[in-house]
Amino acid sequence: MVKRVTILFLAFLLFASFAFAGTTSYQVTGPVLEVTNDSVTVQKGKEKWEIARDKDTKITGDLKVGSKVTVHYTMKATSIEAKEEKKKEEKKKK
Repeated sequence: MVKRVTILFLAFLLFASFAFAGTTSYQVTGPVLEVTNDSVTVQKGKEKWEIARDKDTKITGDLKVGSKVTVHYTMKATSIEAKEEKKKEEKKKK
């Protein structure tokens, strides 16, 4: 009985770890070019990265233009639209 409960508990932990694993997180580091209420723009090399933020975004330190920052973020789909593939026209016979 104890062995069975232990196996079930371990199986539960395994599945729970997948459920709570979450999404992959990324980061970008560079000087701040622009700060608004809902985004921050960071220069990374020659590219400008505009990353959305909201009231729940944790900010440590003084976030202002010119500050060097490291932004941690995740990518999440907001919508997905699947379209059916069009059938190819039959080739004309010679």
